[in-house]
Amino acid sequence: MKLIGENINVISKRFAEAFKNRDPRPIIEEVKYQKEKGMDWIDINIGPARKNGPELMEWIVKTIEEEVPDHPPLSLDTSNIEAMEAGLAAHKSGRALINSIMCRPERYEKMIPLAVKYNAQVIALMWGPEGLPRDENERAALCAELVYAMNQAGIKNEDIFVDGIVTPLNIQQQQLISLLNFMDMLQDIAPGVKSTCGLSNVSNGVPTHLRPIINQTYMIMLERKGMYSCIADAHDDGLIALARGERPDIVELVHKVMDGEEIDINSLPENPNHGWKLADYVKTAKVILGHTLFSDSWLEV
Repeated sequence: MKLIGENINVISKRFAEAFKNRDPRPIIEEVKYQKEKGMDWIDINIGPARKNGPELMEWIVKTIEEEVPDHPPLSLDTSNIEAMEAGLAAHKSGRALINSIMCRPERYEKMIPLAVKYNAQVIALMWGPEGLPRDENERAALCAELVYAMNQAGIKNEDIFVDGIVTPLNIQQQQLISLLNFMDMLQDIAPGVKSTCGLSNVSNGVPTHLRPIINQTYMIMLERKGMYSCIADAHDDGLIALARGERPDIVELVHKVMDGEEIDINSLPENPNHGWKLADYVKTAKVILGHTLFSDSWLEV
């Protein structure tokens, strides 16, 4: 699983202050950290950046280019189209990734030309005119429309990362199943496209200490369905270990749950992954699939 580090984000107080004060130190420290952790891309999320957005994005990208010239490619994340172009123009190390282009004509008709102009890869977000798609069939329809528009502009499927949208487990569990079903359909809809998702959305609203086990388990499920990459926490060593194939025993266990196999939790060996027991992955997989009810105490049952 390829990883896009999500942590340089305006919603973080640390980075919001760095952006506001034009303080490069936290940004450079994080880029170096994520590079050492082996992130394949580093996401730079400045949000809508309505005030001075282009200048801010340009400053961040140029700062990274100057201070960490061998950094991984950047994923530029903003809804401000002018700021997006400023970042793309400043990006010189490899190909930038546009995060993201929604399936709304008023957005993609302006954003797709930027991808072409700057030879950027793109995340095609399945967020349509009516917002979140209701099921895998609506995801499929949005995917066909947006990928076709990109193809017409000359963007090849292998440069498109389809994002079917991850929703929170605690309020929209059925949407997680829908995304898994959509992943089964994706290569038939658009052969050769890549895929990604905002993985951490699955654990939004859950107590902080419980978020990693949900993120890790759902990542395993998505990867089995063909997910190419995910936008994830670069500070979750357990997740990185799974993404790099270091724990095939855990992956096999989650696959067994997906296949409906009965698992005797009490017979599982003690072989934790950065603090999480094998039984935790079984319990979490069952919650994600709707086999057991979600509550903040699901691991204690």
